[in-house]
Amino acid sequence: MPTVEELYRNYGILADATETAGQHKDAYQVILDGVKGGAKEKRLAAQFIPKFFKHFPELADSAINAQLDLCEDEDVSIRRQAIKELPQFATGDNLPRVADILTQLLQSDDSAEFNLVNNALLSIFKMDAKGTLGGLFSQILQGEDIVRERAIKFLSTKLKTLPEEVLTKEVEEFILAESKKVLEDVTGEEFVLFMKILSGLKSLQTVSGRQQLVELVAEQADLEQTFNPSDPDCVDRLLQCTRQAVPLFSKNVHSTKFVTYFCEHVLPNLSALTTPVEGLDIQLEVLKLLAEMSSFCGDMEKLESNLKKLFDKLLEYMPLPPEEAENGENAGGEEPKLQFSYVECLLYSFHQLGRKLPDFLTAKLNAEKLKDFKIRLQYFARGLQVYIRQLRLALQGKTGEALKTEENKIKVVQKRTSEDTTSSSPPKKASAGPKRDARQIYNPPSGKYSSNLGSFSYEQRGGFRGGRGRGWGGRGNRSRGRIY
Repeated sequence: MPTVEELYRNYGILADATETAGQHKDAYQVILDGVKGGAKEKRLAAQFIPKFFKHFPELADSAINAQLDLCEDEDVSIRRQAIKELPQFATGDNLPRVADILTQLLQSDDSAEFNLVNNALLSIFKMDAKGTLGGLFSQILQGEDIVRERAIKFLSTKLKTLPEEVLTKEVEEFILAESKKVLEDVTGEEFVLFMKILSGLKSLQTVSGRQQLVELVAEQADLEQTFNPSDPDCVDRLLQCTRQAVPLFSKNVHSTKFVTYFCEHVLPNLSALTTPVEGLDIQLEVLKLLAEMSSFCGDMEKLESNLKKLFDKLLEYMPLPPEEAENGENAGGEEPKLQFSYVECLLYSFHQLGRKLPDFLTAKLNAEKLKDFKIRLQYFARGLQVYIRQLRLALQGKTGEALKTEENKIKVVQKRTSEDTTSSSPPKKASAGPKRDARQIYNPPSGKYSSNLGSFSYEQRGGFRGGRGRGWGGRGNRSRGRIY
C-alpha cells in the first residue's frame, strides 16, 4: 500500500507529464492502490484518481471501482470527497454507469452526502441528459425500493429546474417513453409524482400532449374493468386517477370517457361506495369530481340513458313535500333531510349534460316528469331559504374573532354554499384558452355539512391492489445490495 509521500510523488509525475500522462500507467496504478491505505491515503486517492482518469481508458473499470470503494467508506468525509468527484468519471460510455451509481447513492441518510449526490446528478444532467436519465430509470425499474422512491422524487423536484437547452424535445420524448414503462406497475403515490413530472414537460403542454396524458390516466384508472363499489382499493384508485385527469380537461381535451364511466358505473352504486380514508364523505367526493368534469364532456354515445341515471340520482336527494294531515301538520312526522352539497353538485352536472339534450324534460311525453321536478325544486328551495335564514341569524352581529371559531367558520361556508345552490343558474365557467392557469374551474362545495367532511389527500395511502399493500401492482421486494 502506498504512503502519502508516494502518492504525492506519483501525482507529481502525472501532473508534470500533462498530455502525455497516459504513458505513466505505473504511476496511476500506485494512486489506485491508495484506496487500500489509511484515511489520509484514501482522501488523496479520492482526489487524484478522477483528476487523471481520462488519460487511462484501459484502466477505466479499475478506476471507477476504486472510487466506488471510497464512496462506501466508513469515514463520512472520505465518502463525501469521493462522491463529489464522481461527475469527472462521466465521460462517453461511462456516463450512464455513473448516473446509475449516483442514483443508488440517493439512499444515503446523511444530509450533506445526499445533497452532494443530488448536485452530482444535476451536473452530469447538463453533460448528457438522456444518458443520465437512462441511469435513473434503470434504478427506478430495477432498483431497491428506497432507491426507486428517491429517484422518482429527484425527477419530480429537479427536472423543472433544468434549462430548456437540457430538456430538449428528444429528452422529453425519452422521459415519456420510460415513464410509460414505469407506469405499468406503480403505487398510488408514485403515480401522482409521475403525473406531476409528465404534466410539467413542455412538449406535453399542447392539446395532443394533454390528450396523451388523459389516455395514460384512463389506462391507470382501468375504465374497462368492472367497478366494484365495495372494494376500497378500486374506489380509491378511481378517485386518485380522476383527480389527476381533471386539470387536463379543456374544451379541446374532453372528459367524456370519465363522465360516462361515472354515470354508468359509479352513480348507480353511490350509496355502496367504501373508502379506507377515515372521515371522508366518499359520496360527496365522487359528486364533486363529476361536477368538475361535466363542463368538458364531449359527445356521449348513450347520452339520454346516462342523463336519466344522473337525473334519477338527483331526485333521490330532492324529496317531494311531505303530505299534510287534516290539521295541516306534517303527517309523516320528521321533515326530510336535505343534502345541499350533494344537490349542488348533481344540479350542476345535470345542467352541463342536459344542455346536450334540451328536450329531456321539456318534451310532451315528459310533462309529468317536469311537473314532479318543479314541485321538488320548489320544496327544496323553500327548505334552503329557511336554512339560510337560520344561518344568518346565527351569524348576526358576529365579527372579528367571533367569526374565527371553528363552528362559525363552518356556518359561513355553509351559508355561502347554500346561497350558491339557490342561484338561478349554475356557476359560469370561462372557456379554456391557452393560459390554462387562468381558466375558471367549477368550484365544488367545500362546506362541512358533516363534521367529518375533510379534504381528500392523494398521497395519504399507497395501497390499491395486492403486492406489498402499497401499490396498484405487486412489484415485489427487489433488495439486491450493491449492483454497481
